Amino acid sequence: MLTILGFAMIATFLVLIMMKKMSPIAALVLIPALFCVFVGKGAKLGDYVLDGVTDLAPTAAMLMFAIVYFGVMIDVGLFDPIVRGILKFCKADPMRIVVGTALLAAIVSLDGDGSTTFMITVSAMYPLYKRLKMSLVVMTGVAAMANGVMNTLPWGGPTARAATALKLDASDIFVPMIPALLVGLAFVFVLSYVLGVRERRRLGVLTLDDVLEEEKESETVLVGSGGSGDGKVSMRKGGTAAAGSGTDAPTGATATAASGDDDGFQGLDPNRPTLRPKLYWFNALLTVGLLTAMIMEWLPIPVLFLIGAALVLSVNFPHIPDQKARLAAHADNVLNVSGMVFAAAVFTGVLQGTGMVDHMAKWMVDVIPGSMGPHMALVTGILSLPLTYFMSNDGFYFGVLPVLAEAGAAHGVTPLEMARASLVGQPLHMSSPLVPAVYVLVGMAKVEFGDHTRFVVKWAALTCLVILGAGMLFGII
Repeated sequence: MLTILGFAMIATFLVLIMMKKMSPIAALVLIPALFCVFVGKGAKLGDYVLDGVTDLAPTAAMLMFAIVYFGVMIDVGLFDPIVRGILKFCKADPMRIVVGTALLAAIVSLDGDGSTTFMITVSAMYPLYKRLKMSLVVMTGVAAMANGVMNTLPWGGPTARAATALKLDASDIFVPMIPALLVGLAFVFVLSYVLGVRERRRLGVLTLDDVLEEEKESETVLVGSGGSGDGKVSMRKGGTAAAGSGTDAPTGATATAASGDDDGFQGLDPNRPTLRPKLYWFNALLTVGLLTAMIMEWLPIPVLFLIGAALVLSVNFPHIPDQKARLAAHADNVLNVSGMVFAAAVFTGVLQGTGMVDHMAKWMVDVIPGSMGPHMALVTGILSLPLTYFMSNDGFYFGVLPVLAEAGAAHGVTPLEMARASLVGQPLHMSSPLVPAVYVLVGMAKVEFGDHTRFVVKWAALTCLVILGAGMLFGII
């Protein structure tokens, strides 16, 4: 019964958010609360929620201060050279922009933290997508898949969990997997190229000068109309338009100065008052030091970002009113993301507290035919897709993987093969509603979680299968 209710709860959640019948926060809270009552454990709901909040509180704290830290770094201009470099490479070509998104996400993922990767990637790429009217779900999908492949790095989490659960050396798991992971990463780049070509066909090929000229023309029309909403329209290539009502007002350095809207191409506005060019190298060295401390695990990540946020605010904005202004500027992102994490704590708390996760995992293991025993590595690779999507990495690697490994050992499948196969599902896992980092991604990109899910699931699952196929072809799995 718990198995059925567990799957029903997850299915109900996904259907409602993809059909946009409920917001993710409401669905994450109300649906598990309702199912907790169905299970007959409504009286323990408070305990389950508090347990979930306790588990995710460090993550929420990390995200809150990480958003403030990187938000301030964007304000002071740390990432402006990155944006300019990507602009120079992309040349307003949608295909190059999508490939550049995948490349940037993969490079930044070397720090092993998904939230950091998404904050930097979206900060750099969001202005380009907005300026060219490109699909933002393409950006979030490509970034999530690239990060998912790179999330298998030994310091990224899953590999370390698999090594701990099966008492293996992380390098013995990861190093032989490198060829298969490179194939998976190459597939993400190829997919990015295909999606970029599709965007290029939809929008046409532009040069940066074309876009800037169109924005100036659009701004002139808006100024001429007085912003009164008289219906004047400036057409853009690709069939999009900016209406005089201001709901699609032009963005960029020129538009920012005219309209005061900093939602667009703020990253390249050379005149914004928050720039701190004299402190550029201090900010760069502080960020490198922070990422190094994360990788070396000198302090817990929430503590590092808390100290980093306090330090960067104090040095760049020594006056308290300026600090308050920066905190207020990023309060929306902080509230959205941290609120989503605490809402997810209700979902995970009920799943684990009621025993639904354990029953679901046991059922999936029990339905595996005995004849599949010699192929348990393949079975584990396939199961890693739904299981790491519907449960946390901790639940899968510490709860399910040891059981699968024991079944495989009975048929001569080594724990190393099982551990490597368990990493296959990470590109899909990074878009799971139970992964806090994905809310940073969709929140900063201003994309509905349901839209992101609907777009990315099929491509991420295909990426996982490519990695699995490559692992079997190379004899790794």
